[in-house]
Amino acid sequence: MDNGNTPTPSRQDSGKKRSFGRRIMVGVASLLVLLAVIIGIFGYHYFQTALKPMNTKNNNVVQVHVPLGATSNKIGQILQDKKVVKSGMVFNYYVKSNKFTNFQAGYYQLKPSMTLNQIAKQLQKGGSAEPIQSTAGKLLVREGENVDQLAAEIPIQTDFTKAEFLKLMKDEAFFNQLAKKYPQLLSSAKSAKHVRYRLEGYLAPATYQAGKKMTLKDIITQMVAKSNQNLQGNYATIKKQKRSVQEVMTLASLVEREGVSQTDRDKISGVFLNRIKAGMALQSDISVQYALKTTKKTLTYKDLKVKSPYNLYVHTGYGPGPFDNPSVSSINAVLHPKDQKKGYYYFIANTKTGKVYFSQTYAEHQEKTSSLASDNK
Repeated sequence: MDNGNTPTPSRQDSGKKRSFGRRIMVGVASLLVLLAVIIGIFGYHYFQTALKPMNTKNNNVVQVHVPLGATSNKIGQILQDKKVVKSGMVFNYYVKSNKFTNFQAGYYQLKPSMTLNQIAKQLQKGGSAEPIQSTAGKLLVREGENVDQLAAEIPIQTDFTKAEFLKLMKDEAFFNQLAKKYPQLLSSAKSAKHVRYRLEGYLAPATYQAGKKMTLKDIITQMVAKSNQNLQGNYATIKKQKRSVQEVMTLASLVEREGVSQTDRDKISGVFLNRIKAGMALQSDISVQYALKTTKKTLTYKDLKVKSPYNLYVHTGYGPGPFDNPSVSSINAVLHPKDQKKGYYYFIANTKTGKVYFSQTYAEHQEKTSSLASDNK
């Protein structure tokens, strides 16, 4: 019987629940405080670390482009992406708290070993209007290398990016400057239609200086100047043959990749010229590879039908322009073909020996093709 002095079970349970709830709340609060302390310690450590240079031992120059109108927050992100600073956020805080302002747009040569103070002061001084090759070096353009292939080499051999190089290859104003400087070389390229890159074929294979203060335009201009030099004694011959420089360089770019020895290139050139004269398509796999932006050697029937002005299986004539940057030997082969009067219209190479076989008729060509296919099995 309840005499009124003993708590009811419901009140006892309620008290226990409140006590347990308070313990949970205290525990959660303690845990949150502990987490806040830990985060604070790590945050402070991260912040202090981010104030220091990215890598005091790394003096490699990194080219950084600051676009016009970029905020300090945007610049910080760019520097972080380029691995010049540890944290773009901390950089943004640092420059604002130290009242760094008036950062200039341009291209900067920075190092991971620089302090935030040094970087900020450099950004206030201003960068260059054009990309600059920051380390003394050289750039190799290989024979038969096209613009896209060279673009992939640019960031490996220089401090410039692939995007910067390709942007210049599409820069009509820059091309027009070069065309004005080298009219004999580039006038026909200037009037060409449907070209991918107007300077394709005119970046002469050679090793070029890429000095500390040279811009990308300077380096490319060297290549074009070299092409002009290579053709200097041939302009009269080209005019006499009633061909344009663009046509010669286009054919040379095909000969470059189709033949290996000078003799083969001379003969292959004669085959191409005979086919053009007869109104036949050149049917070069090189043209299809260029149209597809591929380097695969085995092309499918579908590949040969690709819709592109560069596909010389579909289109007759020379096509829009060069497919790569040819060597002097390939240019000479086009200007001085061999055995053209023998009436060769076909050729095929033995993939094992590299020997090239020439034919006057399609039936003869088919016979040699079948014979080589049997030998190569």
